[in-house]
Amino acid sequence: MSRHELKVMQENAINTLPMHASARVPALVRSAGERAQTRFWEFFVNNIRNAHTRRAYGRSIGEFLAWCEQRGLASIIDIDPLHIGAYVEALTRSHSAPTAKQRLAAIRMLFDWLVTGQIIPTNPAASVRGPKHVVKVGKTPVLDPEETRILLDSIDVTTTVGLRDRALIALMVYSFARVGAALAMKVEDVYVQNRRLWVRLHEKGGKRHEMPCHHNLESYLHAYIDGCYLAADPKAHLFRTIGRGTGELTLTPLPQANAYAMIRRRALAAGIATKVGNHSFRATGITAYLKNGGTLEKAASMANHASTRTTQLYDRRRDEMSLDEVERVVI
Repeated sequence: MSRHELKVMQENAINTLPMHASARVPALVRSAGERAQTRFWEFFVNNIRNAHTRRAYGRSIGEFLAWCEQRGLASIIDIDPLHIGAYVEALTRSHSAPTAKQRLAAIRMLFDWLVTGQIIPTNPAASVRGPKHVVKVGKTPVLDPEETRILLDSIDVTTTVGLRDRALIALMVYSFARVGAALAMKVEDVYVQNRRLWVRLHEKGGKRHEMPCHHNLESYLHAYIDGCYLAADPKAHLFRTIGRGTGELTLTPLPQANAYAMIRRRALAAGIATKVGNHSFRATGITAYLKNGGTLEKAASMANHASTRTTQLYDRRRDEMSLDEVERVVI
């Protein structure tokens, strides 16, 4: 790889950071010297591969360093456990426990990187404990099977945008795909194997996950790919934006924000009051699978979860049980 290509890759990675973090090196890092500045950027460029994680960590670290600067600290080297503990304490008063824990994790990871790069001798965040937070049930809103069917059937598939939207929603429901993995798919990631349609998902951490399609999903994907003539360009993105005024697909991949807006618009048009989002369909599919006799272990494998504990967060069968019990209060 040439020096120019390397520089372009680094700039692309830095551009995924929030503007206030990527516009310049924070003053506390600059004051620690050139090696510290280089190591700071390497943390984002070399150490974090996922663009969304890079953006979130850039925001978290940028806000923390700005907080330290406001309190008179001159260099990142001067930060000690007391400063980080005070910051986390302030965070727990103004933000949720998961937010505070996520930001502490970003700070801890940065200082670990600085320690291994011999910029600082020890990690001041190592001894700082985040707020206690126990999660047994996820908060993502889900739909019941009837609502999901109403939503899918309400989409007008005589148009290109309708074919696309139905295929995307169905993919997340039937394959438990994360929206990021779904939107990253290329046309060639929908393929035939053993006379059945399969999908290839590129999940977080560079994991490749392949699974066969439910017969409904197979029908919807065939209708979308054939109806929009996508098979001619297998390297193109599967889900793309719609050209303004043309109603046809562009070559631009569909952003997550656009997918969320589409889902909210489709749910509203279908008369669904639940505030669903991109992640709702993953939870909806997993819950429907478990309600119909599926096992937690198989659900974890299908969802590409490393642990069944994560899968349990998507299992909303208890919600129905709670509603049934509430109705026993007859007054």
